[in-house]
Amino acid sequence: MDTASPLPSESGIRVASSSAGDAAAAAVELAAKLGPGPFEHVLVFFSATWDADEVTVELAAAFPGVRLSGCMTAGEIVPSGFVDGALLAIGFPASRFTVHATLITDLETIRVEAVADQVRALKSRLRTDRPVEGNVFALVMIDGLTNAEETLVAAIACAINEIPMVGGSAGDGLVFKRSAIMFDGRVHQKSALLLMVETDVPFAIFKTQNFEPTPVKLVVTAADTANRIVHELNAEPAAREYAAAIGLLPDDLGPFSFASYPLVVKVGGDYYCRSIRNMNADGSLAFFCAIDEGLAFTVARPHDLVASAELVLSKVDRDLGGIDMVLGFDCILRRLDAENRQVAREVAELYARYRVVGFHTYGEQYNAMHLNQTLTGIAFGRPRA
Repeated sequence: MDTASPLPSESGIRVASSSAGDAAAAAVELAAKLGPGPFEHVLVFFSATWDADEVTVELAAAFPGVRLSGCMTAGEIVPSGFVDGALLAIGFPASRFTVHATLITDLETIRVEAVADQVRALKSRLRTDRPVEGNVFALVMIDGLTNAEETLVAAIACAINEIPMVGGSAGDGLVFKRSAIMFDGRVHQKSALLLMVETDVPFAIFKTQNFEPTPVKLVVTAADTANRIVHELNAEPAAREYAAAIGLLPDDLGPFSFASYPLVVKVGGDYYCRSIRNMNADGSLAFFCAIDEGLAFTVARPHDLVASAELVLSKVDRDLGGIDMVLGFDCILRRLDAENRQVAREVAELYARYRVVGFHTYGEQYNAMHLNQTLTGIAFGRPRA
């Protein structure tokens, strides 16, 4: 079932989804559900089952004069739950939001200083009559098949300084062939969308993860770092050594085992996931995050996904004095793990309770870090008087 906002939005942000049979009908349905606005910007997240170019054309026709941007997903989080095959639209009202947007291209040959200059130029468009803190946030959506997230996020974070940033890596289901970024009426590959948003609506960014380290260590002893492929762990074929570490046979490895037994690294006293994307025919492992020879992985085991997410969301709710809605970027492996452990319904119900909408990603961004197997997001509170 597709619905508009799960509850009336005091901030004026509108949310709608559609699973209509064709792009034209879906675009018209979204426009009708969102209402007349006026909207400063409409974010759109769409399944890989849609033709990205057709969706872009039809949305432009359905939202004349409105700036639209967004990306392809590995699954959608709509007001009614987790879906595949939907179009999700989030409309930011012109009365409370000013959105500055730019497209960063050619991510496979990224130049850090050029990106930083582009970001600083975007930042120069912000208002100067009020402080940035508490009034501006950044959203980033990155083509998740470019292997450029770490470099790009570091370059952006260096240039935006104190502005908090969250985002997600665009995907294509679990096909790993072709993702897409939508910007100003066109579809782009090997690109990233950056939004700087000014608002008087209270907000807070957050992240949550649900794993704990075990004593088991796996060291990368041979790798293709440019393509994020590990050939050997502990001087043994990577897939075989990983499978032995988690008590499986290599032939039993797949998305669900990668989700259930994540690999983590310790950074600054905390652990962060470096998730496996897929096993290759030669027994190597492809990753969603940057890797390097000598990197020491720790095998982790998940703990209660529902409880860990509720702990963070309830704190954000208290801090804001009530959540109006949440734009979330949730790793596809978290969804697979929830399905594997048969708690996907409970997770979806929790997200609905806190009004979380967004998409399942190939990786998540949180300030200067690119993460895996994490939910990052921005929560909006009730507008200030």
